[in-house]
Amino acid sequence: MSFSTRFSNGWTVAKTSMKVLKAHKELIVFPILSALSLLLVMGSFVTMLLAGAGWDPSVLQIGNFGAYLVIFLFYIVNYFIVVFFNMALMHCSRLYFEGAEVSVSAGLRFSAGRVKAIFSWAVFAATVGTILRIVQDNVGWLGKIIIGITGIAWSVSTFFVIPVIAYESLGPVDSLKRSAAMMQEKWGEGIGANFSIGLIGLLAFFVVGIAAAAVSSINEGLGIGVFVTGSVVLLNIGSAIRSILISAIYNNIKGNINDHFHQQMMDELFIVK
Repeated sequence: MSFSTRFSNGWTVAKTSMKVLKAHKELIVFPILSALSLLLVMGSFVTMLLAGAGWDPSVLQIGNFGAYLVIFLFYIVNYFIVVFFNMALMHCSRLYFEGAEVSVSAGLRFSAGRVKAIFSWAVFAATVGTILRIVQDNVGWLGKIIIGITGIAWSVSTFFVIPVIAYESLGPVDSLKRSAAMMQEKWGEGIGANFSIGLIGLLAFFVVGIAAAAVSSINEGLGIGVFVTGSVVLLNIGSAIRSILISAIYNNIKGNINDHFHQQMMDELFIVK
């Protein structure tokens, strides 16, 4: 399959994912809630550390063990929040594919019913992340190379992990193996098509940048506001579209997809090696 075909297929999938979001605009609330929750968590961690130092940052001292413990706990909360809201969004996408009623409450209820599985994955992912952080901090330039390679492998292997956790009732390790196996089965050379989806976001940021620059020529502060607001909106939209896309591909593999996503196009995009 040529690059132009992959690009065309990727563009089609992205547009179709956008149509799902356009049909149910309320789904954008999931990445917004996720982002707000993460900000609250970061604020809580900073507040906790400053309070422990008597609100004087200059005397804030944390040993290596304490620092990695904080990182580990932060990772757990971070992974839990991200997976919880992404799972809710993906479940709403599945409801859409099945022709069922879609609602934010339905997504939240589903994720709430999978809290134990989400927490188990968060602890597992946080453990891996903390170990990688320790390696990065203590093995110099070699550690950075290892982290870079491992990070790519982790991103690819966990591509389907959220829907797997949601619908296949597997533990963290088995969920990772299942997700990696699905990637090996379906991703193939079609990974090139994912480039076109990322390009959509890049072009959108470019448009926002041009608009912000134009406004800045009149009022610099307003121009910055336009850029920040536009970037936040695009990041949330992009996050929602990516979750819908993952849900679509997963349900395609499981044979649950309907006419909203063209079967032949999906098979060509994620061809078997």
